[in-house]
Amino acid sequence: MIELVMKGGWLMWPILACSVVALAIIVERLWMLRVSRVIPRHLVARVWQWMRNGELDAARLQQLRTGSPLGRILVAGLVNRHHDREIMKEAIEDAGRQVVLELERYLNTLGTIAAISPLLGLLGTVIGMIKVFTAITTHGVGDPGVLAGGISEALITTAAGLSVAIPSLMFHRYFRGKVDMLVVRMEEEAMKMVEVMQGEREADPDSESVLP
Repeated sequence: MIELVMKGGWLMWPILACSVVALAIIVERLWMLRVSRVIPRHLVARVWQWMRNGELDAARLQQLRTGSPLGRILVAGLVNRHHDREIMKEAIEDAGRQVVLELERYLNTLGTIAAISPLLGLLGTVIGMIKVFTAITTHGVGDPGVLAGGISEALITTAAGLSVAIPSLMFHRYFRGKVDMLVVRMEEEAMKMVEVMQGEREADPDSESVLP
């Protein structure tokens, strides 16, 4: 590995740095965007039970706020539960925008890495070919060993740049799609809560879920 980095020239170092950053972002986002963390099961039903039992106090709201992104959105509606539907929805939408920014954290960086890595590889290719033509001008084409260094540098940097860019782009698209899915599901859960609070949806007292 170190030998390849050395053969690829100085541009291998920024490509290698991009690979480390991209790997760190991918691992972190895989952990943070788990459905079980973002949208805990039966959370709306638990909130309804707390309200029905008179247990929805400041401690419960703080527990919700810090427990999950969905909890933060629900709390925004709960603190306005004595107002009408439109005010609750506006508060939920405001909190939702902040949560979306949190879910999309580092994705722009990952997209940037996916875009610049092949360009760094291309730059390495250009530099390698410049070295090849410089060697041809100086030594002619009689000694293949003189040309091998530039050609090797060109191919290694190109391959390295693509090796970083391809998985970065794949995971960037995957995370974007997952964030969109999570946002839709959180919106559905928040609207369930609003409808129950406003008496537009019934809750089954013997079930863990809110009935449609």
